[in-house]
Amino acid sequence: MAAHIIKYPASERGHADHGWLQANHSFSFGQWYNPNRMHFGALRVLNDDTVAPGMGFGTHPHDNMEIITIPLYGTVSHSDSMGNEGSIPAGEVQVMSAGTGVTHSEFNRNKTVELKLFQIWIIPNQRNVEPRYEQFKIDPFSHVNRFAQLISPNKDGEGLWIHQDAYIHMATLEEGKTIEYMAKDEHHGLYVMNIEGLISAEGHELSDRDALSVEGKGSLTFEAKRNSKFIVIEVPMTF
Repeated sequence: MAAHIIKYPASERGHADHGWLQANHSFSFGQWYNPNRMHFGALRVLNDDTVAPGMGFGTHPHDNMEIITIPLYGTVSHSDSMGNEGSIPAGEVQVMSAGTGVTHSEFNRNKTVELKLFQIWIIPNQRNVEPRYEQFKIDPFSHVNRFAQLISPNKDGEGLWIHQDAYIHMATLEEGKTIEYMAKDEHHGLYVMNIEGLISAEGHELSDRDALSVEGKGSLTFEAKRNSKFIVIEVPMTF
């Protein structure tokens, strides 16, 4: 299959201004609907949220979705119907398998500092599983000029696991360095989100919050034009 590669500039994402919440949507979400941006394989949601000090998402339900939260700046205060209550600071990652159903809330308890986070939803390969929650502290040195695995389908693998044959890796790449990502399955799609900096891949340059979707390639080589930090989300395209 010939490679199919599309760049998505950050400015083309959906945007919602709720006052206390500034949300940027890579895929159709809430009031933003784009029939060409419904999902990328099993990747259903990639929201880039900024939550004002002292504000947050009140208690709300989910079911049959693998929900991954990656705080980028600040701390998420989490509470859910499974009895979990605690904090997820930047430098950690959280997974919640909604399964048969769960309610939860997420707040920025800090009164002066904004909370910035990615929330990622991946469609599971099993429905109506028992809800579960986990969080994981990322070794800050584990992704310097290499990929650190945050999410995988393997219960005994690095990072956290989910109910889907999907992976999320993070890399912090120093200016002038290159790195190669090898897909776990050549039939999977790769969705790259540049958090910050400037990277090039497959002839495309990605600056802050630009994204790249790739189908039909088993590997990608990245070069940092500036010090950069990004994630690669690998998902089945059929599920």
